[in-house]
Amino acid sequence: MLAYVARRLALAVGTVFAAVLITFLLVHIGDGSPGAVKAGPGATAAEIAAQNQALGWDRPLWIQFADTLGQLIRLDFGTSLIDGRDLRADLTARLPITSSIALLATLLSGVVGIVLGVTAAVRGGRLGRFINSGAGIALSLPVFWVGILLVYLLSLQLGWLPATGYVAFADDPAGWLRSLLIPIVTLTVGGAAIIARTAGVGMREALGQEHIRTLRAMGTPEWRIRYVHALRYTSVPVVSVLGIQFIALFGGSVIVENLFALPGLGQASQAAASSHDIPALISVVVVATGVVVLVNLLLDLVVAALDPKVRTA
Repeated sequence: MLAYVARRLALAVGTVFAAVLITFLLVHIGDGSPGAVKAGPGATAAEIAAQNQALGWDRPLWIQFADTLGQLIRLDFGTSLIDGRDLRADLTARLPITSSIALLATLLSGVVGIVLGVTAAVRGGRLGRFINSGAGIALSLPVFWVGILLVYLLSLQLGWLPATGYVAFADDPAGWLRSLLIPIVTLTVGGAAIIARTAGVGMREALGQEHIRTLRAMGTPEWRIRYVHALRYTSVPVVSVLGIQFIALFGGSVIVENLFALPGLGQASQAAASSHDIPALISVVVVATGVVVLVNLLLDLVVAALDPKVRTA
């Protein structure tokens, strides 16, 4: 197990390093420079050159990369070229918003999806076909369309929840949950459909296993067979999909955060890309990559604990 953890840790560190290197090179290959952004649109060539020299943009690439890497190791993300704000403080405030949306949507998707998938596999018949058909429809719905529909129903028509905006948890816990509920449900619709399909297939496969038939022959209660032994067999693919789903929701938060005006990492990444704020863009990519790598590492460890065969693969 220790060797498996060591391999995964080495892979995680290598992934973050590769993300930093690729982002650094793409920034330098692209048009423009930080001096042009900092000097403003009306700056002369001499003013832009002076700003680039002050920012160290004219130094050799390997020196710039070494400095950038050293700053990131110290968790020093620098300041924004646009407004001079401290990027570490800004990202520290934004990260919990994106993480909360992705985590709560993943957990809700898991609960709803497992219940629907297990029900479809155990009950079968018309109910099973209805759940499978509903999951197929939910998977085909675009996220932004689901969000607009929920805003129309829950906010404009019923007035239950706010359409946009964010309330900090420290200011009002109930308001915090209300401000995130529509975005969470928006992401849960498609996520629960994926989990329902995965759990349904896994449960049907588990109920046909040889050891399940042996348990039935030994007189084991049916509820224990289904919800203990068969569900444990199904948990490996479900946990894998849940981890991948969290990564996808965390990395693809731009649409939801801009749709509901939430000040998270997705909104920050779009603002940094559109304004060519190079330090802000690099810092968002590094933080997002770090979170994704950490979640992927934890996912590997959980799957290895559930399935010993994975540790020896």
